[in-house]
Amino acid sequence: QVQLVESGGGVVQAGGSLRLSCADSGNIFSFTDMAWYRQAPGKQRELVAGISSDGTTNYADSVKGRFTISMDNAKTTVYLQMNSLKFEDTAAYYCHTPTIIGYSGTRYPGDYWGQGTQVTVSS
Repeated sequence: QVQLVESGGGVVQAGGSLRLSCADSGNIFSFTDMAWYRQAPGKQRELVAGISSDGTTNYADSVKGRFTISMDNAKTTVYLQMNSLKFEDTAAYYCHTPTIIGYSGTRYPGDYWGQGTQVTVSS
């Protein structure tokens, strides 16, 4: 069973950088499309950035030019490089994928979420 695990969150001053990672804890599954979402207290979860299996990326307007989403060649780990962080970037960040791929290449559609990693930006 897949378990997505995020890492790399923490506390950083405004203007600083963090790099988030997300992978299957069992190192069994690879992914197709991947995305990062975030949720601040009292707010709805929102899409931050997405990357498709062909490398196409998309970003929320609020993070364009500051955040970069990428995936390793094996498509087992997705990253979110966050630069020029702002106080309003403070949130729990979650990775998500709609499909995982097993060793045999079998695809398992679903709604897969990580447990989240907290990013706190101090002003």
